[in-house]
Amino acid sequence: MKSETAPLVPKHIILPFVLVTSLFALWGFANDITNPMVSAFKKVLELNNFEASLVQLAFYGGYFTMALPAAIFVNRYSYKKGVLIGLVLYAVGALLFYPAAAYEEFIYFLCALYILTFGLAFLETTANPYILAMGSKETATRRLNLAQAFNPIGALGGLIVAQNYILAALRSDDVNEQGEPVYDSLSESAKSLIRTSDLQVIRDPYVILGVVVIVFFIVIAVTKMPQNKDQEAKVNIKKSIVRLFKSSKFVGGVIAQVFYVGAQIMCWTYLYQYAEAIGIDNATAVNYGIAALVAFIIGRWIGTALLRYVSSGKLLLYFAIGAMICTLLTIGITGYPGLYALVAISFFMSIMFPTIYGIALEDRDEDSKFGAAFLVMAIVGGALMPTLQGMILDIGGLGYTDVSILGVSEVNISFILPLACFIIIALYGARVKYLK
Repeated sequence: MKSETAPLVPKHIILPFVLVTSLFALWGFANDITNPMVSAFKKVLELNNFEASLVQLAFYGGYFTMALPAAIFVNRYSYKKGVLIGLVLYAVGALLFYPAAAYEEFIYFLCALYILTFGLAFLETTANPYILAMGSKETATRRLNLAQAFNPIGALGGLIVAQNYILAALRSDDVNEQGEPVYDSLSESAKSLIRTSDLQVIRDPYVILGVVVIVFFIVIAVTKMPQNKDQEAKVNIKKSIVRLFKSSKFVGGVIAQVFYVGAQIMCWTYLYQYAEAIGIDNATAVNYGIAALVAFIIGRWIGTALLRYVSSGKLLLYFAIGAMICTLLTIGITGYPGLYALVAISFFMSIMFPTIYGIALEDRDEDSKFGAAFLVMAIVGGALMPTLQGMILDIGGLGYTDVSILGVSEVNISFILPLACFIIIALYGARVKYLK
């Protein structure tokens, strides 16, 4: 058992802490308004599962592309300037949804998402180590878990907007009295009218989001933010990276983070396909997405409290085992019980990202900014693994129950990928106590 006596956040930096913590909600909103767009774009633009999964490839590929340049920028300037650049790129990407909808080309939406996540890469590369630096080292992982607890609150907002203002309004998702899609039977001219209308529906929340991000930029620009002399000191990039990769705890953390983000995005993206396979439409399936996020939020708050008494490695191991059990149930059980198990995975995923992050950067000090870059680059797992899962779903055709594999449909068996991810995370958690 462990106990911490230092304050979680010093009183004199509470306002900057709140502002930086708000950014966690801001990128959480972008993440989870985008997850249902895989299914939305598939229907509006008549894509197959692999093509639709390119939404996540573009979204999370932006993190991989920009994380290291963001760290180099922060090393030369400051955390605050890194945050401001991130907000600018975030706003530009969101506002680019306007011309993308006008041209009605999928590639333009992918480019907009790619640029948007340049901004998110800057924010995550900057905000995570910034939070770790806002107080004592002994409370750093718990402080990051607290800040990260607001990420799913933003994500919940993104899902609610997706459900009520996007998915529920899409005409391409309408069905007739027999439950068959109306869109598929329409003439090309009729489809064109609906396509234009639906792409505008998708566009509007992103454009509004871009305006909100500009407001955040202004507020943070005029606020005095603290500086941590150790973590904001200029460091030699090459020497810093060499030191980082000599640490087994750091290297293992990067690997674990790749598989965690891949598992999270697969579970949250393909929840909608899993639900559709048992007869639940997209707009209704968002309710299960919301339930998953509520479970995630509850798990995050409980996990943050437990970190006061349980070592981070042990807690990571226990939560990974819980996620493995739920994933096995998701694979092996069909119908609503399997969907409930899929929702429950989110409770156990809740503490994984910040806990892996905190463990990997423990005692990294001036190397934290570059360590943060590699941990954010690890988010590329969210770009690659959903694409692999989409390929599994395409095995028998465009549907989700076209073939049976090991006695279950392809949508069930596809969750073997998240299962493998949780096994790797559990192994990292088990090893952490030996890496101190």
